[in-house]
Amino acid sequence: MSRRLVLSASTALAAAALIVGCGAMGSSGGNPMSFFITSTNPGKGGDLGGLAGADRYCQSLAASVGAGNKTWRAYLSNAALNGQPAVNARDRIGNGPWRNAKGVVIATSVADLHSPNAKVGKDTSLTEKGEVVSGFGDEVNRHDILTGSRPDGTVAVPEPGKDTTCGNWTRSDGGSAIVGHHDHKGTNPDPVANASWNSSHGTRGCSIEQLQQSGSAGLMYCFAIN
Repeated sequence: MSRRLVLSASTALAAAALIVGCGAMGSSGGNPMSFFITSTNPGKGGDLGGLAGADRYCQSLAASVGAGNKTWRAYLSNAALNGQPAVNARDRIGNGPWRNAKGVVIATSVADLHSPNAKVGKDTSLTEKGEVVSGFGDEVNRHDILTGSRPDGTVAVPEPGKDTTCGNWTRSDGGSAIVGHHDHKGTNPDPVANASWNSSHGTRGCSIEQLQQSGSAGLMYCFAIN
């Protein structure tokens, strides 16, 4: 074999290796999405298996669309219950920025997320699949998103004997949970609460059927912490 042919073969192999290497680097990056609304409820209404179960659900949905290389957390608060301290949703989700499935930045930081500047809305709060969640005025209203939180992202402290977190996300019947309106629309008499993406009103219960009565499918917000 001539020297020229040897060099040509070597050059071709090097080029092929470079292409493969670049392809591997690109695929390892995964889906850049870092925020979504769950497309479905796990199946038990407000019983999400606690915060840990909710986090696992966020992680599994993210992994199903190629974003499992990040660590995901559910935007949910816990009330102080059974000797356990309260947990604030805002403290669980990392520092931002966060992007939806289309690459749109919905907030640059925790402070930005809980400010009027946040880009949380029907057109931007997409599912992990990049789909719009139906809202107020649509044939099926699913705009009530579970949070258990106040507008600033801290736990909605329940009155004695009341519930704001479906028993810290372990109840599939009775109880109640604070929800937000992802589309900023509804019939809540309080115009401020009505437009809140994370703290509008309580549900009529924690079962799938009870959640549906107020416009909820038991969906939740998921954020990547890294």
